[in-house]
Parts: sequence; structure tokens; C-alpha cells
Amino acid sequence: MNNSGKPKMGFLILLLLLFFLCFSIPSETKSDYLETSENIEGRKVNYRTFIDLKGGPDSVIWVVQLSDLHFSVFHPERALDFQRLVGPALAMINPSLVLLTGDLTDSKSKDLLTTKQYKEEWVEYHKVMENVVERSGLDKNIFYDLRGNHDKYGVPVVGGSLDFFQNYSISGQLGRSGNVHSITIQSGGRKHLFVGLDSTMSIGLCGPTNLFGHPTDELLADIDIELSQWDSQSTKGLTKMSFGHFPLSLSASTESGKSLKDVFLKHSLSAYVCGHLHTKFGENLKRHHQSDNRFLSSEKYFQLNIHQTHQRSTTFQKDCSDGAPGINEFWEWEMGDWRKSRVMRVLAIDAGHVSFVDIDFKTGAKKIIILPTFPLDSRFMLTASSLHEYSCSTDQSSFETVRALVFSSLPIVSVVARVFDSRLGNLDMVMEATMRKHENSSRGDLYTIPWNWRAFHDPSPDRFWVQIEATDIMGRSTLSELRPFSIIGLTTKLSWNWMEFLVMGCQWDVLYFPILWFILLFILSMLLIPKALFICSKTQYTYMNFIVQKGFIRGILWVLAEFCRISLLWSAMLVYLFYLIFFPWCFGKVFNRSGDRGYLTYKGWIVNIPGERSRQVYIGHPDIMVVILPHLFFVVLPAVLVMAAFAAERAVYRLYFLSLSGKKEDDYTEESRGSFYGYQGKKGSKVFFGMRLVRKFLMVICLVIFWTHWKLCRILTKAYEMNPFLHCPGYCLPIPLFLAYAVYKTRRV
Repeated sequence: MNNSGKPKMGFLILLLLLFFLCFSIPSETKSDYLETSENIEGRKVNYRTFIDLKGGPDSVIWVVQLSDLHFSVFHPERALDFQRLVGPALAMINPSLVLLTGDLTDSKSKDLLTTKQYKEEWVEYHKVMENVVERSGLDKNIFYDLRGNHDKYGVPVVGGSLDFFQNYSISGQLGRSGNVHSITIQSGGRKHLFVGLDSTMSIGLCGPTNLFGHPTDELLADIDIELSQWDSQSTKGLTKMSFGHFPLSLSASTESGKSLKDVFLKHSLSAYVCGHLHTKFGENLKRHHQSDNRFLSSEKYFQLNIHQTHQRSTTFQKDCSDGAPGINEFWEWEMGDWRKSRVMRVLAIDAGHVSFVDIDFKTGAKKIIILPTFPLDSRFMLTASSLHEYSCSTDQSSFETVRALVFSSLPIVSVVARVFDSRLGNLDMVMEATMRKHENSSRGDLYTIPWNWRAFHDPSPDRFWVQIEATDIMGRSTLSELRPFSIIGLTTKLSWNWMEFLVMGCQWDVLYFPILWFILLFILSMLLIPKALFICSKTQYTYMNFIVQKGFIRGILWVLAEFCRISLLWSAMLVYLFYLIFFPWCFGKVFNRSGDRGYLTYKGWIVNIPGERSRQVYIGHPDIMVVILPHLFFVVLPAVLVMAAFAAERAVYRLYFLSLSGKKEDDYTEESRGSFYGYQGKKGSKVFFGMRLVRKFLMVICLVIFWTHWKLCRILTKAYEMNPFLHCPGYCLPIPLFLAYAVYKTRRV
């Protein structure tokens, strides 16, 4: 009796110790990296520009955004199409700014598995941009290009020999060395402030663990300063916007826990425009951000739809008193890529109202481009304060006309505005009127038409739709996209699909550690809880007991208990999980240069700081989630389940074998034996158990896991020049060996 109690007590002590070690591991990993990056780079001077536009129309300005060009030595058509199409388009549009928001070059090998900076791609980018500037007839100083993560792959030091952006980008050539660029455009008594930011890694890792934006506290302070530069003056007639590469869902927090979202909400931007995600994840990569002061709020982790789920009260929105609190909010608009989609965006600010149109050049050059500037699209252009503006504004002159910018390579002879009513389920035209060109249109053509805007007052945000048609002198006609609008400022609620939600709705830097510890503790629970019950509980979780008592939980515990009976495999799996927590996963070259290797842990890469080889820091958090989480979810977890299933299948087959031989086991009750033998007597069951079809199916699942694991290992080993046996045996070898041993161990009764 005394001896039997010792294993139980020892196991309980071990269990408590293991869980204590898990929860004692710190999750904060970025402080060393952020402090180091500031020491390396120092404080940079922000670049500030003021543009006073001459000519009309005075009420509106417009800019062009291009993103994710991915000029590649392996895909020259991207640069050729850019040179052929963008220069003439810019000449036709004549924007006040041209924003190129990152990933100017591809920096990837032909098989897409390795990343490095190719000087040829940067030379080509420089050559193409010089040609585009010349063909557009625009001033080179209005072009602003920013780094993306592809432009930082394998660049250990900004300004070093591998930082080709410094020498070949427009910003680099014009001496814009800071990470923050501020441009104020003044037109017609209004100011339009654009603040660009470079939040790429200060130390650029090779891909794929270089995915997130990494703003620092210093960068946020600089952005705050630039966004505040006109606050001391009258705020009337001031519109604030920001541009960068990374969406906020893929931007990490700073050392102090602050984020870009905090700064943008403080200043209530009209919009933050970015790139990075391309169009492969969906067409509605847009998100409305609004301050949320609730104590328990899920907004820190995710947002379910384009608009936040909770709504401000109508009373708050209609409070027009001088002391009424404002609404802190802004739009985030990700745009499609040039790489495959050949997309260019034109943004306009008309009397403070921001609108945009995305132009698809896949079918060739566009002869006419139409951008309606009022009324605004109620799906993703109106803000939560639009209703307040409608209810409280004493100057409603901007409501009195339908307005649209029309850009054309040939003279326009006709522009027609149409409004449709969808109340009866069909689009019934309720207004059609010819628009007139604005008298002073030296910068571009603005067309307007007066309308009875109060007639379109309606509580539905998508009852009325507007469309503009333009016809040039050659008779070619172009229609703008049909857009719903709400004069009173109500927004149409849209839902993301599941991919759009994953890339725009989830705040991954905050979710990484909860997801990581959840999956690790879940797998540990599958190993430890059945083992504890096996040692400490009097209840025996066997197949015979499961047949009699049934139940999903009892079945799961039986399967896992059978896995525990293969002691060597169970122990090896437990040791492997703790290896993943406490030891490096692999060693690899994280920069495009020879030298020391960094090593990967669940907290990030540990590397030597360039110039300070005696000091090591963590970098690449939470970027390493693209390696860590797929391995745990698609390799480790399925492997544990399959190994347990192999053990359970062997136990069932053992009983089937005993039933055929007439042997019995002492611990079976007469009832359970009778149930099992009766079930085995069925003809179909004899074939099923006798041929071990379940085992054959599990072996197919093993092959799927092998294939998935091989692909993940191939990506990692190619990306960081690893030998699977020398540099990452702990990542590549254990799971295949465990599965092979499980197949071998369970082959016989």
C-alpha cells in the first residue's frame, strides 16, 4: 500500500512543477530590441513640407496612392507595365501628391522561398520612377515613397551597404532621411495634412519572419508632433490623414504598450491609408476605428466587422452644445497591389469629405476616370460624426451640390449624374441631371450639379444610390461605380468574410501569446490529465468500459489513456513540448550577409547586434508566429491526436483478436464482453476490424502530416540557409520520428 502511493504523489508534484514553469515564463520580449534600435539609429529629423496650391478648383484636392509594386528581376512585366501605364495616368490626373506605400521591390527568389536585396531591382525601380516622373510632367518633390517589409528583408543596418532604399528611392535621393514625413497642402483657405511613416523593423530580418510593422515610442512621438503642428491655429478647415505600409492589425505595440491606433484616435484622422495585404485576402480590407472606453472590451483583440459592433447613441451624436465631447475615430483603408492587381488609387478631399476610387489597369490604360466626391459612399467613407455634422453644422453649403472629379485624356462633352431609389427592391432612377464643369478648373476638372438634397433624407443608409457617367469627344462613355449614400450621415453595415476578418479584424501582436499558450497548454492537458487519471483514479478508461457507458468525454479519455500506455512515446512527446518552450527551435542566417547565425525561440530571434557583437537581443516578435503557430496547429497537435488514435486502434484490434481466439481478459465484465462480442459478430464489423481499416486511414493522415511538416521545414530551411540535421533537428526531426515509432509500435497486438 505504501509503495503504490509514491508514484501518485511523485506524479502530482511533477505536474505542479511543470505548470508552474509554464506560467512563470515572461511574455514581454521586445524591450531589449526597441531600446537597441534607438541606440543604433539615433533620433532622425522629420521631413516637413508645405505646398500652397494655385489655381482651382479651390474646394478640393486629390492625391494618388500606389502600393506593393514588387519590382522583380524574375517578373520584369511589373516594371514595364508601371512605366507604360502610370506615367500617362498621372499626367491625366495631375495629383498634388503621389504616395508609394511600400514594397517597392520584391526581394524574393524565383521559387519565393528565399529573400534578399537585389541591387538590380532597385536600379530598375530608380530608372522606372525617373521615367514616370518625366512622362507625368509632375514635380519630383511631390513623390513620396516609403519602405515596406520586402524593402527591408535582410538589411541589418539602415544606411548600410544593403540598404539600397537609401540610394535608389525618391525619398532617399531627396534627403528625406527621417521615418516621418509631413506634407501640408493648402488650397482655398483649407489645410490638408498628410503624415507618412516608416514602421519597418529597425533591424531587417529575412522573410518570412518579417511581416509586422514595428513602431517605436520615438516614432509615435514624432507622428504625434507632426499631426499636432496646426492644432494651435484654428482647426476649421483642417483635414488630417496618414499613410504607411502596414495595416494596424499587423502593427506591433511599442515597448510602453502604445500603438499607432492610439495616436490616430487622439487626432481623429480622416483616414489612414496603407498597403501590404494585396487583394488576395478580399475586396473589403477597410476598417472603421472608434474609441472605446468600456472596461471590458474585445476591441483590443479583434473587431468582428468593418464597423465596430457597439453603437453610439443618437442623443450623443445630436448633442450640439459647445461642450459636447467629440468622437475619436478614423478610417483605415488598405489598397490593392500593383504586383498582380495593377491597382492605383485616387483620393480626394472635398470640403473636408474624403473619398477615393480604385482603378484597375489589368485591362490596359484608362481614358476616363471618375471620382464622385459628394455624396460620400455610406459603406466605407462616412464617419460616426457624420450624423453630428448633418444635425449641428450651421454651414451646409457642401450638401447643396453633387460633385465629381473627371479625368480624361480627351475633352469631355457630357457628364450626367443619376440617383436611384432601391426602396422597392429595384434601382429606380429618381434623378438625372447634366453636370457643369467648375469655372476655375486649372488643376483638374470638377463637375457639379445643384440638387434638392433634403429630398433624400431617409433613415436607411443604402436606400439611395448615385452614379456618374462621362462621355468624351470620341463618344466613349464611362460609368462610375454605383455607390449608396446617406445625406444624414448613416453608415451601411458591412461584414467581412473570414479571410478579411483574419487579416484586418484580428490584432495579432496581442493575440499571439494567448493563442500560443492556449495551444501548448491544450496539448499538455491531453498528455497529463489522462496520465494523472491513469495513475490516481480507480476508474479504468478502456474500450470495453466505453462501449458500456459511452459518452464523448469518456471516449476521448479512453483514446488518450491508451496513448499513455505507450510510455516511451508519451514521455518523448512531453519532453518535446518542453523543449519547444525552453530551447531554441533552429539556427539560421537572418541577414543577407555571412557571419553569425541567430536562433529562433517562441519569443523571437536572438541575434547579435551589428557593431555590438557581444550583446544579443530578441527581435522578430510577433513576426515569428508565422513559424511557431503553424507548427503547433498543423503538425504537433495532429501528430498527438494521430498517435493516440493509433494506440486506441491497437487496443480495439487486440480485443477483436482475442475474440477470434476465444481468449478472455480478467478485467472484462460479462456485460461488456457480451456487448463487444455481439458487435464483432456483424459481418461488416469483421471486415472493418479484421482488415484494420482505421489503421490504414490513420496512416494516410500520417502522410498528410508528413507532407505538411516537410513543406514548413522546406520553407524555413531555405529561407535561413539551414541544414535540417545540423541547424534545426529539434524542429524538423522529432515529429516524423514519433509518428514512425507509433506506426511501428502499434503494428501488432
